[in-house]
Amino acid sequence: RLLSVPHWLSISPPVPRRDLGFQGSKVTLECAMVPWWSLIQDGDVIIGGLFNLYHIPSTKDEDYTKKPHYEPCTGLELEPLKYSYAMVFAVEEINRNNTLLPGVKLGYRILDSCSLYPWALQGAMSLVGGDTHSCGLPVPMIIGADSSTTGIMMSSTLGPLYVPVISYLASCPCLSDRLKYPTFFRTIPSDIYQAWAMAQLAIRFHWTWIGAVVENNDYGQLKEIFGKGVCLEFIETLMAETIVTDVKRAALTIQASTARVILIFCWYTEVKKLLLELVKRNVTDRQFLASEAWSTSDDLLQDQTISKVTNGVLGVAIRSSTIPGFENYLRSLHPIRRPNDVFLREFWQKEFGCSPLSSYFSSSLIPRSDYLSNVSASSTDNVPPQKISPPLCSGTESLENVENHFTDTSQLRVAYNVYLAIYAAAHALHSLLSCNTHTSVTAIEQSEHHHTTWGKVLLPRYGQLKLVLVGRVDGFNLHLNESAVQWSSGSSQVPFSVCSESCPPGTRKANRKGEPLCCFDCIPCTEGEISNETGCPSEFWSNVEQTACVPRQLDFLSFNETLGITLTTVAASGVVVTTAVFVLFFCNRQTPMVRANNSELSFLLLLSLKLCFLCSLVFIGRPSVWSCRFQQAAFGISFVLCVSCLLVKTLVVLAVFRSARPGAETLMKWFGPVQQRGSVFLFTCIQVIICATWLSISPPVPRRDLGFQGSKVTLECAMGSLVGFSLVLGYIGLLACTCLLLAFLARNLPDNFNEAKLITFSMLIFCAVWVAFVPAYVSSPGKYVVAVEIFSILASSYGLLLCIFAPKCFIILLRPEKNTKKQLMAR
Repeated sequence: RLLSVPHWLSISPPVPRRDLGFQGSKVTLECAMVPWWSLIQDGDVIIGGLFNLYHIPSTKDEDYTKKPHYEPCTGLELEPLKYSYAMVFAVEEINRNNTLLPGVKLGYRILDSCSLYPWALQGAMSLVGGDTHSCGLPVPMIIGADSSTTGIMMSSTLGPLYVPVISYLASCPCLSDRLKYPTFFRTIPSDIYQAWAMAQLAIRFHWTWIGAVVENNDYGQLKEIFGKGVCLEFIETLMAETIVTDVKRAALTIQASTARVILIFCWYTEVKKLLLELVKRNVTDRQFLASEAWSTSDDLLQDQTISKVTNGVLGVAIRSSTIPGFENYLRSLHPIRRPNDVFLREFWQKEFGCSPLSSYFSSSLIPRSDYLSNVSASSTDNVPPQKISPPLCSGTESLENVENHFTDTSQLRVAYNVYLAIYAAAHALHSLLSCNTHTSVTAIEQSEHHHTTWGKVLLPRYGQLKLVLVGRVDGFNLHLNESAVQWSSGSSQVPFSVCSESCPPGTRKANRKGEPLCCFDCIPCTEGEISNETGCPSEFWSNVEQTACVPRQLDFLSFNETLGITLTTVAASGVVVTTAVFVLFFCNRQTPMVRANNSELSFLLLLSLKLCFLCSLVFIGRPSVWSCRFQQAAFGISFVLCVSCLLVKTLVVLAVFRSARPGAETLMKWFGPVQQRGSVFLFTCIQVIICATWLSISPPVPRRDLGFQGSKVTLECAMGSLVGFSLVLGYIGLLACTCLLLAFLARNLPDNFNEAKLITFSMLIFCAVWVAFVPAYVSSPGKYVVAVEIFSILASSYGLLLCIFAPKCFIILLRPEKNTKKQLMAR
């Protein structure tokens, strides 16, 4: 945000005062500018410092019905004051070092940025350009940028001037862009590390559903957390200028949310107001994840009002370190030894309740609070301003026995970053004075990456909150001692924060439309699927509970199952019936009925039908290499033998009646017994050759059919060569169609003598069965392919047996009077 009139008025507003300096009958009433307090030490090289020494009160929402009222920036903050003295201590320590910068004395000029971006930018420009308060001496570098947004503004502004900015708190990953911010350096790790650590904590404890409260600026970007299996239910933003309404809105959101874990990426002053609002609403059942900006804040740690909320907070923190001699230095501070230190005077007055000044006019530098109190009084009274101050100090006051945030050096984090920043600047200056410019830049960059370790947690101990180290982060390696963590509930049980609970065994996730991936419904797994898996491998299938993949059972048409038993029974019955007919014909082989219909071919036909019934049994049972080869060969040869007999019988019938015509007496010599047997043998040999060629080139082999989805895998005979199987069926079909055509032509011959009509009807059934076989065979799944082929064999075999031999058996057994030559020769 750019510097604006409201911000200026809120930071350090002009106030009316009476100017009594002009002697005369009139006193001038004018607007007095509040002086810019600073901490200055002369030196050969002046280092600038910007710290949030004072706190700006929260602004109130304006309704634009009256003039706005802005409170001045007051209230000395002890933690930032300690940071500034860490800078002073480092400068004085370096000045006492005769080896680091010999012959060069460092100075400093420390200003207050008042937690406002415009004030920080104005202070930076004052430091770089010089003003009346600094005697026009510019500084070559600045230790500052207490926030990422401030760092971006200062770097963008001071970058073209080649003024380095070394930040101790700006952690935005964007500031690591050397092309965009070539003069920005820092002694605090990038937020990439702590965002990654928070994401790992959420993943480790299975927190997939969390809420987030972040600052509405460049700090606290959550890009590193997204896409790691963590979903955010809400993101609330806080701004210092509208903190009152922001914390109320955020508290209401947290109270109404279903997320049990809340991530807060804000500065500790805003977090405190939010926690106070949560205490007011009695929201104490949330587990908080803290960023480094407030996880180790003493102001929150020692506040008993919010202890119920902050109990068990898990967060990341900057690695603490010690500064030798710094505690003694802080406790030795005294206004008498630092008469020009206006910040120390105000702290002294705040801590001991007395003023270290001898009188109001004893010094031109007075504490900011005293100044604002005096000018405020002068603006309302009709008398010249009088000094408003506490009693004078006795001079025996000391910080030796004082225990507060300022004197506590047990956990130096940001202060140590400031200390490192000064030393980084000193080493860079040392390299610069040694005419090694490359080394000077490297020294500052090394300071930026010096610390990459985070990891602290707030835990209750003996009625008060204490910091307990539970792990560390080295780069992108997380080391955590879970047994040392005590959660917000007061137990060692990890809090549960998910949008949807894990699906029970036998169910799978189904994402809800329009909701994050962490929110889902659990629906039963379909067949072949198990929990949290898309499916099982091809040779495996889900178990009954659908919790694991188990090997699929082999499935084939066996003699033990119902279908196998039924087909076996039908085939055996066909064999028995065929045998009975064969015996009947053999016993009556001298009768006219048997002799008139070519008894030799009839016996051969019955034998081939028996082979057809028997070959169907080869298809039943576990397929093997030899069974797969034998079943197709037996099937093809048996049916060709059967159809060949019918074809020859039909040809004989046609030849007999044709030979009765004048001039055709010699026709029968081509259809004698030898020729009949030779024709059947020839037709059959062709099929034998086809089968032999097929079996030698690409024979059928057993294989597992994984295409059919189910708990079973079909073990079947793969044809090997589709062309070979087609030739076998095609040759059978060719003979059958030829036989059907010839039998149809002989249908009008005398009924009592020939069996052309019977052959015609049987061939119609035969052809119909095998035409229907093709689509049924192709569309049948698994072992039912074999069942279809067996059914076709049995159906066509029964059709031939019944259509051709049933009428003859009827006459032989039930109508013997018709089994005479006279009856057969009658028309």
